Amino acid sequence: MVRIGIVAGEVSGDILGAGLINELGNKTESLSIEGVGGKNLARAGMNILYPMERLSVMGITEVAGRYFELKNIRDNLLKHFIRHPPDIFIGIDAPDFNLWLEKELRKAGIITVHYVSPSVWAWREYRVKKIRMAADLVLSLFPFEAAIYNKYGVPNRYVGHPLADKITTTPNVSAARSDLNIPQEKTVIALLPGSRLSEIKRIARPLLKAAVLSQSIYPDLYFISGLVDEKAFNYFIEIKNKVAPDLNVNISVANTHKIMEAADFIMLASGTATLEAMLFKKPMVVAYKLSFLTHLIVKLLAKIPYASLPNILAGKMLVPECLQSRCTPEILSSELNKLLASDEQAEQMKMEFVKLSEQLKKNADLQAADAILELLAGDKVD
Repeated sequence: MVRIGIVAGEVSGDILGAGLINELGNKTESLSIEGVGGKNLARAGMNILYPMERLSVMGITEVAGRYFELKNIRDNLLKHFIRHPPDIFIGIDAPDFNLWLEKELRKAGIITVHYVSPSVWAWREYRVKKIRMAADLVLSLFPFEAAIYNKYGVPNRYVGHPLADKITTTPNVSAARSDLNIPQEKTVIALLPGSRLSEIKRIARPLLKAAVLSQSIYPDLYFISGLVDEKAFNYFIEIKNKVAPDLNVNISVANTHKIMEAADFIMLASGTATLEAMLFKKPMVVAYKLSFLTHLIVKLLAKIPYASLPNILAGKMLVPECLQSRCTPEILSSELNKLLASDEQAEQMKMEFVKLSEQLKKNADLQAADAILELLAGDKVD
């Protein structure tokens, strides 16, 4: 039996972890998995020591506000895994939480893997030295990440992105609209304010108000939205009732991919969702707001001029980014209206998305599983 410890801090990590575990299950006789995760890892057979939601927080000041709670969880996990050592520990994303845990477990003789490279290519490059101390292997999702790890001598493997393997090349818009009971002939705009409550708090309001502004110019627009769970759904509804009570929005829970597939255009929070929208070949407008202090620190340390993954992958401003002071209803609406008014701009964006999507398709779950089994067997990981 192979014993595996996993800590996934948010929905995207939960999905990555489940895909990895399913592939490992196909390649080994038996697995025992425990740690922190959500419903996907639970379905894959993981014993949940702490629910993923306890770790789901973003931003420097946001983490500081819950420091003692997060430290207590981390300390308890360290004690548990040292008392009951797994054959390998895999920290999925959540670097501020996982890298410390990985380092301490590695000191105790446990093999450690960090799955999903922290954005050292974007800011805080000095963290690579910390990663080298923490992880026996880094599994990265994007092709440009290998260079910085090779520079510092950190064992790494580019496995591609699992979402690129899962999301269909040609979205079936008509079928998705039928499933969601959306009129086929409408121009459909998806509003996706993020998965964390802190994101929804900052982004839902300008997105909804922008929708109202654009609908005043394009009356036939049809709006849809998807939230990650009931708590996020209720919070979004509460905000909508305050800021856009007359706006009709078809809202559902845990249906984000179907919503993206059904949409013509997407207005969304920066993050993994922008990659998903790119893979669905959907023209988009990206929004994001951090707390003032977090934004100031990021701005001082940032090494690249872009925030959204499509722009980072393309190396240029491919999709409009409305960040911080630009995350206003007026600017968001203006950027959406430009896409609505220009078929040429929207089609150019889609063609770029096709090229970028092909770079990420490598059968990532299988690649990651093979790399981990090689590491367990003592083989050299290329």
